[in-house]
Amino acid sequence: MIKILNGIEETVDFKNDSYLMLYDNKKYEEYPTHWHTPIEIIMPQEGEYKLECNGLSYVLKVNDIIIIAPCTLHHLHASQGKRIIFQADMKLLNMYKELDSLFPFIQPALLITPETFPAIHEQAKNILLDIKREYLSNTPLKNLAIYTKLLTLFLILGRDFTNDPDRFSCISPFKQQEYTNKISYICEYINDHCTEELCLDDMAKMTGFSKYHFSRLFKEFTNISFYKYVNLKKIHYAEKLMLDHKISLSEVALKSGYNSISSFMRMFKIIKGCTPTEFKKMKDPRLNDPEDISIDSLNIK
Repeated sequence: MIKILNGIEETVDFKNDSYLMLYDNKKYEEYPTHWHTPIEIIMPQEGEYKLECNGLSYVLKVNDIIIIAPCTLHHLHASQGKRIIFQADMKLLNMYKELDSLFPFIQPALLITPETFPAIHEQAKNILLDIKREYLSNTPLKNLAIYTKLLTLFLILGRDFTNDPDRFSCISPFKQQEYTNKISYICEYINDHCTEELCLDDMAKMTGFSKYHFSRLFKEFTNISFYKYVNLKKIHYAEKLMLDHKISLSEVALKSGYNSISSFMRMFKIIKGCTPTEFKKMKDPRLNDPEDISIDSLNIK
């Protein structure tokens, strides 16, 4: 399946002026640790499938779906069976800023099963099957149709995150929509201002809540803490900068909102499972940046 591999970076072999690739995969083949810039979605149709993403292990049963975030190290194990492996270049969807709010929930990967997403799993499964049918067809405008279906998948995911009636289960239904709107606004604000200094107290004041109430509501809504959400957005921004090897690590740290390279490297390691230096070398194994700093020298565990 991996046709073009430079070190551990895969260049996805898109065909016919398309930015989409789908494998109706049946091979018993090990796909070693690698990464690529397109997003990847996998759904077994026969048998189980095992994989790791940034050191986290997943076991997919039939019709389970996993979405692997762009630029994520992942390892697919050899397995008997059949699965859909779909890859899509997300650059064409950059105009939709609302998609940015989804990526913190996907990092490093998002598993969609009947248990984790009972309200939308069946619909998500059918969207993947529709994408497969469309990809294997010869119908006009099929690439447009596939991107439309992919956007629909992101839409139902995003709405499930924000409209889950159990998300604020301790709050009266009358207040749930008000709280959802306020926390959604804060998430969008963070997405637009993640490289600035964002203070918990200030964000709480914007919603009219105390910082303790705001912290609890934010975590209920996003499943992660306020500061983790902010750092996920900062590191996601840094990843984009680091694809340009002309930018030094110190510049990346500063432009991503970190006041020291050590704090940037520490958070990058926590979130991505590798150091910024290692990430840069994934893109070009020959790279030897004089600013490269050993993770050991920073006492990062």
